[in-house]
Amino acid sequence: MIPLLLALFLVPSYVLADDQDLAKVFARHETEGTMVISSLDGRDTFMHDSGRASRRYPAASTFKILNTLVALEEGAVKGKQEVIVWDGRHYDFPDWNRDQTLESAFRVSCVWYYQELARRVGADTYRDYLRRCSYGKLGEPFDVATFWLDGSLTISAIEQVEFLRRFVNRALPFGPRACETLREIMIVEHSTRFTLRAKSGWAARGKPGTGWYVGWVETGGKVWLFAMNIDILDAKGLALRQQLTREALKSKGLVD
Repeated sequence: MIPLLLALFLVPSYVLADDQDLAKVFARHETEGTMVISSLDGRDTFMHDSGRASRRYPAASTFKILNTLVALEEGAVKGKQEVIVWDGRHYDFPDWNRDQTLESAFRVSCVWYYQELARRVGADTYRDYLRRCSYGKLGEPFDVATFWLDGSLTISAIEQVEFLRRFVNRALPFGPRACETLREIMIVEHSTRFTLRAKSGWAARGKPGTGWYVGWVETGGKVWLFAMNIDILDAKGLALRQQLTREALKSKGLVD
């Protein structure tokens, strides 16, 4: 495990010119947003709109990355196959309207499952982990079942990347079981050349809303961390989170 002090020295400088490859991707989609791509060792970092990359936005469902670790570490859920029974309330997202495991809830971003975990974890425990993990900024007071959705918890793209860097470097206060479970359920795509792990997010309460896609790519023996957020003007923008991110990663030769 890399000590925390050493991990802090690995943080790269973010005083960077706008990367032209990434700028072309955003221009092609006529979309306002930011993206940070950084090698695990911090020696290579590419960025679009560094000003926006440093501004905090509601974490939305990207918080499920940390929330999963906390819930597992604290025993609020035993493992990725633990079932919480659906209470019969109907949601606009059909995939939510059934019993869920931790793995399925993460993949379909099921809010009600993680709200139940949040009630089991408790507010004071979250305060402690957010501080220890240097994860964004939490406003007070907050509702334990909605704080990552209602704007109480905000984080920047740069902070997202640094949180993921600490996770991959094993510099966060979580044991191997929690970490390995998260790694397993975050896999979006796996091929002979790369593995992509990621989580989307959508903060829908603002005007415009904020769409997120964050994670990392393992390819060629290296790890590349990324965080992207964009303005979401309508439902059509939701699919753009993954599409734009993939095009940006492809422009850097990290995915096919």
